[in-house]
Amino acid sequence: MGGSRLRYRFLLGPTASGKTAVALALARLSPMEAVSMDSMQVFRGMDVGTAKPTAAERDSLPHHAIDLADPRDPFDVARYLSAAESAAEEIASRGKVPLFVGGAGLYLRALTHGLMTGASADPALREELHRRAEAEGGAALHRELSEVDPVAASRLHPNDVKRVVRALEVFRLTGSPISVLQRDWANPRTERDRILVGLRLDRDALHRRIGRRVDAMLAAGLVEEVARIRDGGGFGPQSSQALGYREALEHLAGRLSLADCRLAVIKATRDFSRRQMTWFRSYPDLRWIDVGEEEEPSAIAPRVARKLELPSPA
Repeated sequence: MGGSRLRYRFLLGPTASGKTAVALALARLSPMEAVSMDSMQVFRGMDVGTAKPTAAERDSLPHHAIDLADPRDPFDVARYLSAAESAAEEIASRGKVPLFVGGAGLYLRALTHGLMTGASADPALREELHRRAEAEGGAALHRELSEVDPVAASRLHPNDVKRVVRALEVFRLTGSPISVLQRDWANPRTERDRILVGLRLDRDALHRRIGRRVDAMLAAGLVEEVARIRDGGGFGPQSSQALGYREALEHLAGRLSLADCRLAVIKATRDFSRRQMTWFRSYPDLRWIDVGEEEEPSAIAPRVARKLELPSPA
């Protein structure tokens, strides 16, 4: 895995925990550039709903591994890993610290453990499976998965079509159950030199932040952004699953009122934050920092800098 001699520093946390704001404050303390670790910020034009750093923020702290593909394009973790590792090496070559910022568990796993062996992607096969799910229902694909990989099927709800499809795709491509590959992936032969620091809020505080973030996104034009992408090139199988976007598509189709769309986005985001925390629990070396709901990023940054062991400015 490229860049194994480079120390990787991560600023992690669930969605709405304030990672970008703290990273911007950190950039005033140490020479660094950010490498996004967000699975939806890789798509061009998906700005409002992904809380992508603004142009002004990117002027203050350059961000890499964003805007890598059009929303209609397939995008997999291997492509992300290549872009992220290349960016980290290039940043370090200029004497700056690459700081990975985000909360995508799969991207974190790829950066710390490498790619899951043999789990390549086949867009045509995936599209075929998604079409079957629409025509036959998710339960039909789940039953098929239970025949070839009962362990994976027992972990997945039949309505979790995205992951059921992925499990079937891996089995079709490799002949091995994804549960077996994931077991092997959990025991990497080589791990990076790394420091992981996470921002953690009280659950109620995080939920309030999520609510405020969703309201801000709607006010900033999330629905209009979704309509623009839908009427342009459209969404692909990955981008259409983005939090806020699928609910906005339902609203635009007349199946959700705007008020119900807002509530659905809030619920989906809360559920996602819980899944993120589950991912993070698999990293015993993750150094948590408890932050207050209204605590200023400039007050949090020095504590994060110490835990990240950031170098001081020259």
